[in-house]
Amino acid sequence: MALAPENTLPSFRLAEQIGVHELEFDVRLTADGIAIVLHDATLDRTAADESGRGLGPVADLTYKQIRAVDVGDGNHVPTFEEVLDATTVSLQVEIKAGEVAEQLAHVVSARPADAERIRFTSFQPEALRRMRELAPDISRGLITMGYPDRERHPGGIEAVLAETGASAFYCGWDGLTEELVSRMHDAGYEMGAWPVRSVDDVRRGLELGFNGGTVDDPRAGCDWLAQAIAEAAH
Repeated sequence: MALAPENTLPSFRLAEQIGVHELEFDVRLTADGIAIVLHDATLDRTAADESGRGLGPVADLTYKQIRAVDVGDGNHVPTFEEVLDATTVSLQVEIKAGEVAEQLAHVVSARPADAERIRFTSFQPEALRRMRELAPDISRGLITMGYPDRERHPGGIEAVLAETGASAFYCGWDGLTEELVSRMHDAGYEMGAWPVRSVDDVRRGLELGFNGGTVDDPRAGCDWLAQAIAEAAH
């Protein structure tokens, strides 16, 4: 989103050209049952002009209504399938609204070649449990604000990871330690950090042993990673 309108096909294509290994984006459901790629529950923040603002929740709008909105440089909100068509790298597909689960499962069942590069993620354990039921062969990842995030997960994050059948844990920086990351790796989980906004974040992620992290500026992220790796080699 730092280089092109967020969650649009040009932004994903540009990220791939820059050299990212994976793309992360958010999915919601329209009123007529289309899985769309959009972070917010409304178009108010991302619409390029006033005509796309004040329309209300996208869950109450048809895809035709949503597609008519310019979300920057003449781009429209893409469907999940359009993003699959336009990309080749691995995908973190974050479920923002649980009602999209059935449509996601429908799409991936018809596209087995794409299914291999997808991981469904969410802050919502119930969304991951639903995807485990609907698309059990697609990997899943839990996202949290930090660790242990007791207000959201009073029973413990490890219990949520187990019950959702997750294979990855994407954690905010709060509460992270090398011991925690090592323990999660020993239990078989991939670990990802977010947000990554500086070379210092990359250095910390490497020190902790993370498998990856999410950035808004992929060009800067690749530069930070190269710098941190070069520093570590000396």
